[in-house]
Amino acid sequence: MSKRALGLAALGVGSALFLSACGGGGGTGGGDAAGTYDQATTEVVNASDEKGGTLRYAISANIESTDPGNTYYGYVWNFSRYYARTLLTYSPEPGKTTEPVPDMATEMPKVSDDGKSYTLTLRDGLTYEDGSPIVAEDIKYGIARSNYGDDALPNGPRYFKELLADSDDYEGVNADPSDPLAGFGGIETPDDKTIVFHLKEPFADFPYVLVQPQTAPVPAEADKGQQYQENVVSSGPYKFEGGWTPGNGLTLVRNEEWNADSDPIRTALPDQITVQEGVDQNEIDQRLINGELDVDLGGTGLGPAKKGEVLSGEDEKARLDNPENGSLRYVAVNTVVEPLDDEACRQAIMYAADHDSMQRAWGGAAGGEIPNDVIPPQIAGHDPDLDLYPSKDDKGDLDKAEEKLKECGEEDGFSTNLGVRADRPTEVAAAEAVQQSLGRVGIDVEIKQFPSDTFTNTQAGSPDFVHENELGLNIYGWIPDWPTGYGFLSYIAHGDNIKKAGNSNISELDDKEINEMLDEAVRTEDADEQARLYSDIDRRIMETGAILPIVFEKSVLYRPDNLTNVHFSQGYSMYDYMTLGTTGS
Repeated sequence: MSKRALGLAALGVGSALFLSACGGGGGTGGGDAAGTYDQATTEVVNASDEKGGTLRYAISANIESTDPGNTYYGYVWNFSRYYARTLLTYSPEPGKTTEPVPDMATEMPKVSDDGKSYTLTLRDGLTYEDGSPIVAEDIKYGIARSNYGDDALPNGPRYFKELLADSDDYEGVNADPSDPLAGFGGIETPDDKTIVFHLKEPFADFPYVLVQPQTAPVPAEADKGQQYQENVVSSGPYKFEGGWTPGNGLTLVRNEEWNADSDPIRTALPDQITVQEGVDQNEIDQRLINGELDVDLGGTGLGPAKKGEVLSGEDEKARLDNPENGSLRYVAVNTVVEPLDDEACRQAIMYAADHDSMQRAWGGAAGGEIPNDVIPPQIAGHDPDLDLYPSKDDKGDLDKAEEKLKECGEEDGFSTNLGVRADRPTEVAAAEAVQQSLGRVGIDVEIKQFPSDTFTNTQAGSPDFVHENELGLNIYGWIPDWPTGYGFLSYIAHGDNIKKAGNSNISELDDKEINEMLDEAVRTEDADEQARLYSDIDRRIMETGAILPIVFEKSVLYRPDNLTNVHFSQGYSMYDYMTLGTTGS
């Protein structure tokens, strides 16, 4: 097996070392391919350089969007790399999967002395699926269409718009069709191979921003706005076959113009990749176990019906991984919808919550740890000793909850609605646990179910919809945009990040103290001081009652025997899709 086949040559990881880490045999009834329980969280299972076959994905909803510039779901950030290369990406080497490494760039960016300019050079041999060369301006265009103007793509983050200098007056790629990048001074492209980012002020986390799929190149002549998702122009080893419309599934086939010598990350082992959409979660789980499916695209693991069953059987358990995925699952308690605009009413919810029942709904200890704060343990600033709402056996403190209800003028309780993604049975189960626990103090919760592919844009992610439908509560989850306090907190807790659509600050938390501390932390270079600030922010978020933690999630991921080169990426909080292959037909 060659280093090229495993995509690790640029990282200096030899194939012999890679194979020795993969662990054949030793599984408890699982055989060589199965490996052992939780093995893929630290090393590669079922290593192989075998090419060919069809890698089969399925998802319980529709894909949020195939457009790399118009997505905020982690599974799309991971999966879209099959056809959309980025400037940087996360290392595919186990143990280093949160480290940014070059993808289209030849090396990590060169940073100016003042910390405000980042310069990258593109690799030789970068082409689109039609053989035309990828140039630096295509990357600039892709960032522009995703971040600027009234018609900017709605679903993704806006880090570039927030950070780039000399661009505040730029009105987007459609403002002047004859020159779509006129006035966009934050990115300079002095030649086809060089791209320079100019920042308003130093931002030490900027390499993580360059990992995001918005840095995928987009040829301006191919851009069709939100319809571009129907047939994204490939810059990676696979291209669309027959286009994509939501609900009809997706098929990727080999892009013969992809230059493997230019790509140190992608193994490109399968001949074809398929995605089925809208498949019931229980059916996905059973098909994985039966060998009729290879990967659950959503990456969040088995649903509650199968989770307990396979954990209790030694043979199937050898095919499971139970990683801490760095995510928080929580109830976003809206700070605008009445009566939750009163902090005491929100704190009543914090006291009334039965954390034991919510954890059990999430699958018990295998589903995650009960949190007392917001920042996950893997991120600096997490405070394991913080416990502002203590209760016996994690069942809630109903007396304190009733005191808070009286304080906010709702001593008899109140009614509100709770939004949840209908196609995620674990979240629905958690919503029911929340409903039951709050009902104990007279808070009447009606559960409203919505589809995943629109939830973060047009329902929970639309403040107007939330207000009109009195969605005082929403079940949500957050994986860090990158593994620092700012990468985790800024889009769910900073008031400046409340958006009209595709909003991730679903609580609409706009607390002056939190905003100022976040701004200060991201300008601070001292790691210890940063951690202190993030810990203070964590405490203040809990004080506001705007986020009710459910679990620091652990996924229960299933790897069929025919799935090769399987390992968990902490950067994407799921298996690294770029290394996967199959021994099936």
